[in-house]
Amino acid sequence: MGLIDSLLARFRAPAPPIDDALWRHALERVPLARALDEPRRLYLRRLAGDFLHTKRFHAMGGAELDDVWRLAIAMQASLPALPHGPAAFRGWTNILVYPGEFNVRRSHYDARSGVVTDSEDTLIGEAWDRGPMVLSLADVALDLEAPWDGFNVVVHEMAHKLDMLAGAANGVPPLPRSMNRREWIQTMQAAFDALVKAVERGRSTLIDPYAAEAPEEFFAVTSEMHFSTPRTLRDAAPKVAALLDAFYGPPPIPAG
Repeated sequence: MGLIDSLLARFRAPAPPIDDALWRHALERVPLARALDEPRRLYLRRLAGDFLHTKRFHAMGGAELDDVWRLAIAMQASLPALPHGPAAFRGWTNILVYPGEFNVRRSHYDARSGVVTDSEDTLIGEAWDRGPMVLSLADVALDLEAPWDGFNVVVHEMAHKLDMLAGAANGVPPLPRSMNRREWIQTMQAAFDALVKAVERGRSTLIDPYAAEAPEEFFAVTSEMHFSTPRTLRDAAPKVAALLDAFYGPPPIPAG
């Protein structure tokens, strides 16, 4: 068996089951998972096992990752995949985890002037097309401590990964046959345009202004809201909330 055949066989092999004690420990750490109904929580466990089996975690800059942290990240990345299954994870392998914010250098070429300018961005998460998912562990921890505040960096980056399954990220992921692509584009574009206008006019918005950066960021930010503050999303953009309900399934419901 050649190298390629060996790799294919490895990825076709079933994921080993997650240890019961490890699952219980991680479940205590991830309130969004605890808030799922029992059938979806059971399927989340299977998906998280597939995620761990097919992804490689890399601790960067002295980040300390143990099995509970890896599983907690896998569980959150699997939330958006619940209706879509393991196919949602295809096309990439590596997860880079930094202790906190990380810097990314970028080069921009101006076609008119022919000038290349370099810049450095400080980020808490990033997803590369067919490349790694990059996370700040400190921000993952903050999301676990405040699960219902509308922010979740793992869900955000996983939304980008789903978006990229259709090519370059543009806010239009591959949709199930039950959903209408034209309706998705028109609804999301109208809500994005409305947010951009509100931000440009200095108005306070229920959706994080970062979502006005680009359609793909609008999709990722509203995906975070779907899982962690669905009522606010329904108030801010009810048609978007309905689309995300159809795409992701019903959001987790906090107890009480």
